[in-house]
Amino acid sequence: MKFKLKYIFLLCISISILSIFSACKNKDASVLKIYVRSKSNELLPDTKVVIIGDVNSNPPTKEYVDTASTNASGYATFDMQPYFDLAGEKENPTGYFDIVFKKDSKSGSGRVRCRVHITTVETLYFTE
Repeated sequence: MKFKLKYIFLLCISISILSIFSACKNKDASVLKIYVRSKSNELLPDTKVVIIGDVNSNPPTKEYVDTASTNASGYATFDMQPYFDLAGEKENPTGYFDIVFKKDSKSGSGRVRCRVHITTVETLYFTE
């Protein structure tokens, strides 16, 4: 009986340790989601969105540029993990980005702060 209890105890400890290590490896994704709306608050599909690392921010953001288009629901999604891999996510867990967006002859701009392992959502409006 003591042998079975020891075996069960060791099995429980082993499972606990394995679950802790697997939880450490499963980090949340770093995602930036930009909604683009018209002056009348309509979501705008097929809008070109460009994010540019703000090297003059404090703390400084590494040079980085990425482009995406808004989908049918009016938002563009950026996987920010390549930026945080480049910048070093422990040393630079936050990035500041200028955003430029354009549809037809209209354009607009904005700013956003993005953090490692977090989904950041920002809504930008055309003012024209």
